[in-house]
Amino acid sequence: MHDSVGQLLTGLAMNLSVMRTDIERLIKTAGSITDSEGLVQEMSREIRTISHLLHPPLLDEVGLSSALPWYIDGFSKRSNIKVDLDFPADFGRLSHELETAIFRVVQECLTNIHRHSESPTARIRIKRSATEVRVLVEDRGKGISAEKQSEMATDGKPGVGIRGMRERIRQLGGTLEIESNSKGTAVIAYLPLANVSALSAVDAA
Repeated sequence: MHDSVGQLLTGLAMNLSVMRTDIERLIKTAGSITDSEGLVQEMSREIRTISHLLHPPLLDEVGLSSALPWYIDGFSKRSNIKVDLDFPADFGRLSHELETAIFRVVQECLTNIHRHSESPTARIRIKRSATEVRVLVEDRGKGISAEKQSEMATDGKPGVGIRGMRERIRQLGGTLEIESNSKGTAVIAYLPLANVSALSAVDAA
């Protein structure tokens, strides 16, 4: 009888040990699940923020006159870079394609200034004539190396952002110029109004 009870107790102890191990695993798994849920929520917030920054509702609803100051204000707070914006009060609205292109140029230029230029300031000038829109974004940073400038001039593998800007502007019939030296960099985009109107008319048809 003693041996029988001893065997039963040994078996019970083994079962309890297995159960404890399983429970510990479940507790660890539950902790991992909780952590993963937190990461998913954080990623979701980041995605919403990025989507909002890439194409803010203000751009469609009100246009550049509100979307640009809103974006620039947020950029300055995030980067501690002072940005001076010169945007005419009577600029008016443009086609969706053109407003998006101008917004993207400003975005990409400010991103590059923040990442690469080490400039404490940036200046943006946007002018509209009867035939075109001119966008100037410049900084007072360390400039772009001669090698990089050569690559940009010959399309020999410039950065993804520069390629994207240039291609978007080219599709709208415009041009992109980059001037840089040890005192800073200037990016100038020229976007014709006539070509955009014609493109929009074709799309509408």
